[in-house]
This record gives sequence, structure tokens and C-alpha cells, in this order.
Amino acid sequence: MEGDFCLSPIHPVILCGGSGKRLWPVSRKAVPKPFLPLVGEETLFRQAVRRVAGDDRFAAPLVVAGAEHADLIMEQLGDTPDARLVIEPAARNTAPAIALAAALLPEDAIMLVCPSDHHIADNTAFLAAALAAAALARDDYLVSFGITANRPETGYGYLQRGEPLAGGFTIRRFVEKPDLALAKEYLESGDYSWNGGIFAFRTGQLLAELAAHRPDMARLVAQAVAEGRSDGMRFHPAADPFNAITDESIDYAVMEQTTRAAMVPTDMGWSDIGTWAALADALAYAPVDTSDARGNVARGGPVDLADCSRVLAITDGPRISAVGLSDVCIIVSGTEVLVTTREGAQAVGNLPGAANQ
Repeated sequence: MEGDFCLSPIHPVILCGGSGKRLWPVSRKAVPKPFLPLVGEETLFRQAVRRVAGDDRFAAPLVVAGAEHADLIMEQLGDTPDARLVIEPAARNTAPAIALAAALLPEDAIMLVCPSDHHIADNTAFLAAALAAAALARDDYLVSFGITANRPETGYGYLQRGEPLAGGFTIRRFVEKPDLALAKEYLESGDYSWNGGIFAFRTGQLLAELAAHRPDMARLVAQAVAEGRSDGMRFHPAADPFNAITDESIDYAVMEQTTRAAMVPTDMGWSDIGTWAALADALAYAPVDTSDARGNVARGGPVDLADCSRVLAITDGPRISAVGLSDVCIIVSGTEVLVTTREGAQAVGNLPGAANQ
């Protein structure tokens, strides 16, 4: 099996969408979450690229992103050999973005779709899951990574396990973000995993499923690629057909429609770094320990925390001083200051400062 992978390498497809508004004021439109060194010294995007670099089981990355970040991506790709960048004419969610990549690859290619802004602590576990997912994708399953749920999280979608497969399971059903009571039930049952937004597909199978379930999207993507143009490492799909595509996620457009949905369970220290609270959790277990015995995490300039617990304090210069606080995030970036409870961190993107940056 490993010889097959070497003969037909897996194609990493790295998605660079979204603005990371919930990580305002550090994440901003000009330099959003993927391009920031939030966990460690490397940016999340560089970590995504490096995760499979130098491994002959993987081809060069294909990055899908908007024009506003193209130069930033090229800079962070550096001298990554044979990397390519597909520039979306407009943001249309993950289904059209993934379909663009699929249409540019051979129909028997296996694509490994990874968001550019997630953190994965255990790369060995990630690679094992990627190879298991690729094996299922070669059998024309559409494969999601099922992240081990270790708490009753209400901010993620869930996958319910179905029948066992070699290296994974069928997906019995997809569940939207549950309330706390349901999340606790899912955790206790042991039958549910978080939907991590990482996928493996054979490109021909994915495009066939897209044509069956979203024929207009499939047609417009094919037209956008056929009428597109290459510019060195960059490919520009035709704008008119692509802009006519309806905004839709790959989960809604394909994964919840197909009869071939599968999942590979994995415990790889994953976080979507979706909020300041999630970042605090990731930093608490980062290789460079930035936390104290009471779960406080401090980064940047001077930080003084007295009688505090589970406080995240990040500053790019001004001193942060706090007394007697618990479960709070304090962020100072330039002239902006954010203070939120961990529970309230989900709503940061709705603040005027984040919405109007």
C-alpha cells in the first residue's frame, strides 16, 4: 500500500478563506488568522504547508485563496517547490473552492483538503489519518476527519459513526452545532466525533457527486476553469461563471447528500483556533509552555496576573495588569483593547471593531 502512495502522491489542497473576525483585534482583513504566528513561531498557514513537506507520499500543495491575500501567500510559500495558487474571483465558501482544485487535478488524483488556519499538535497522528483517509478515498469514499471529542463542545459540528470500514467508518449522520445538553449526550455515547473540516477525495468521484447534487455549481466551476488563465504559479478562474455560483459549504453541497460519506477517527491535538478561548487552550499545551499552574496564558509584552485563573493575556506592548479574574481573555493590539469572557469569545466577530476593520 505504501508503494502505491509513493507512485501516486496525495495532493494537499490548502484553503485560505475567511477573515478570522473572532480573533480581532489581532486578526484583521489585511493579515487574517492564517498568516499570524498564533501557536509557535510559524504562522498557521506555514504550519499547514510544512505538515506534509519533504514527504514523497505528498505532492506539492495547491492553495486556494482570494486575490487580496495572494502576495502574502506567495511570500509565505517561499521556496516551496512546485506550489500552485488558485485565486478565487470571489468568496463562495468551501464547496466551490474545493471543486476548483479538483477540476485542476487528474481525475484519479487523491486530494487532501486542509484549512490553512487550524492547529494540529501531533503531526504523526495527522499523517496516519491522512494515509487512512486516502486509502478510503481511492475506493471512492468521500472522507472526513473525525476529531476525538474530549469535551461537550457546542461550537463544532459532529459526525456520528456508522458501520466499520478498513481504517474508518461510514458516517451515519451529520449533526449541526448542538446545545450543551446534546453535546454532553454525544460525548457520553462515544459514537460522535467533531467535524474538523479536513477531507480526502478522489477528484473524479467528488466532481461526479457535485454534478449529481449541485449540477449548476459543477457546470459553473468547469466553465470557470476552462475559461481561466495561468500566470506562472498562479491560476485565475474566469470571474463571470465563478461569481454566479451560490455560496455553499462542502458539507451541505456534497457530504450530507452522498451515500459514500466516511470518516477516519483521529486524536491529533486539533483546534480550529476559532476563538480566543480556543487559542488559550491550544497555547496551554503548546511545546513552548506559556501557561502557569492556574491555567493563565501570557504572551507578548509585560503581563501581571494576580489571583487569576484561566486568563489569556496577549499584548504587543502596553502592560496588562489584572487582579482576581477567571475565564477572561484580554487582548491588546495597537490602539485596540478587547476584554471578553471565554464564553463570550464566540461573539467577538460581531463587535463593531471586528465588523468594520
